[in-house]
Amino acid sequence: MQRYNILWADDEIDLLKPHTLFLEKKGYDVTTVNSGADAIEKIEKMNFDIVFLDENMPGMTGLETLDYIKAAKPNVPVVMITKSEEEMIMEQAIGAKISDYLIKPLNPNQILLSIKKILENKRLVSEKTNLSYQQDFRNISMAYNDEMSHQEWVEVYRKLIFWELEIDNTEEKSMSEVLDMQKDEANSNFAKFVIENYESWLNDVNAEKPLLSHQLMVKKVLPQLTDGQPLFFIIIDNLRYDQWKIIEPIVTDYFNVVEEDAFYSILPTTTAYSRNAIFSGMLPSDMAKYHPDIWVGEDQEEGKNNHEFEFLKRQLKKNRLDIKCSYHKITQTQQGRQLVDSINNLMGNQLNVIVYNFVDMLSHARTELEVIRELAPDESAYRSITKSWLLHSPLLDLLKKMSRTNAKVVLATDHGTVRVKRPAKIIGDRNTNTNLRYKQGKNLNFESNKIFAVKKPEGLFLPRVNVSTTYAFATQDYFFAYPNNYNYYVNYYKDTFQHGGVSLEEMIVPVITLSPKNA
Repeated sequence: MQRYNILWADDEIDLLKPHTLFLEKKGYDVTTVNSGADAIEKIEKMNFDIVFLDENMPGMTGLETLDYIKAAKPNVPVVMITKSEEEMIMEQAIGAKISDYLIKPLNPNQILLSIKKILENKRLVSEKTNLSYQQDFRNISMAYNDEMSHQEWVEVYRKLIFWELEIDNTEEKSMSEVLDMQKDEANSNFAKFVIENYESWLNDVNAEKPLLSHQLMVKKVLPQLTDGQPLFFIIIDNLRYDQWKIIEPIVTDYFNVVEEDAFYSILPTTTAYSRNAIFSGMLPSDMAKYHPDIWVGEDQEEGKNNHEFEFLKRQLKKNRLDIKCSYHKITQTQQGRQLVDSINNLMGNQLNVIVYNFVDMLSHARTELEVIRELAPDESAYRSITKSWLLHSPLLDLLKKMSRTNAKVVLATDHGTVRVKRPAKIIGDRNTNTNLRYKQGKNLNFESNKIFAVKKPEGLFLPRVNVSTTYAFATQDYFFAYPNNYNYYVNYYKDTFQHGGVSLEEMIVPVITLSPKNA
């Protein structure tokens, strides 16, 4: 066990001898001084792991000593000890970044708890997390052996995310490999579940089915328009459930979570299909059939998401909602700042739809730019960049402003993304689309055991480009690779974040209803 050095400054240090002896018996080395000046002198000459500091010392007070210590050794944790329960002293100490605050008379176990909480927190958390995950591992794995519902799959995925984030916060991360294997097993079983049930979700009115992309606005957004309060519907493109859980603490500084729910992205899990489905309230083949003037198919060069606002207006009209509505797509920081500046104007609308494209751009940039790969080499770093982006983005400024109004917020995404690791060979003609997680074309040839093959697209409400059109969706963490330049292709795209296929990460995505805390 590592031995820790403690510096304890108190003008009545002799009276605390029983406490210092108790700590020494527990394996800590304790250096004692009876003034703030002596404490500063010691800390300049020696290294300490933690400092106990009496607030009420003659001469230099504890708070004055604290300022010196934080200037000289800003990373050394300091525990303030005082007889006073004055709120002002507590606030000053907390403002000076103390690690703990103890009030006399002291209890030996109270002191020991403070030390362990500060110095041994990471080790204790790691041990407890690993033990708890090992205990839950069997429960999660056993669930796969049962016939699971769509909601049970949501719960399993949430549980896997919970443990992924918990293990991510441990020092050794010794259970990461085990969790990765369990996630892969989960995705294998989830793919079988989707292949078996997806068509019935779309066609059987009596089937038990999840909330799907094209139902999102009718079920989660439009019902919020009843009381006249302005509603902001914010879609962060490509936001996975684990990324939501990482940014949730930032958002909940300003908003209460009224409801945290999940929905299933339709296939293909791409912006062109799933986001258009959200705004139109329709499945892809119905969009192509009923809105041919604004639907852009795979065989067309035009951008696939240029008509979202028009789809939205037509869905509102279909639902007989004659309301003031705005739509904003943010792809650059300057656009986000302009939107923040116009918040007062937006409050006059009943519905404001905002699409943020950063996370999608991040996934593409990580594929194409080596520097982004270095910054986000794994899932943990990828989440971290998402959190850093929100902390410094105009979106957070917008949320802060909205939190001081009576506006309601629904925060969602269109689909998630999965880190691809294994190639699956496919052959298609030159008109086959370029997405790595799904292919649409004629005469597709592929390794079928890794693929959800759809030879009758109309059963999944997918448009046919020609009579022999087939769709193929990669499952788990597979990605499509052509035999030509196979090795180069595989090395370039392996470990990149892609979307379009069938996985927990791509299909099960968050929809969050928020109410402002500071209205």
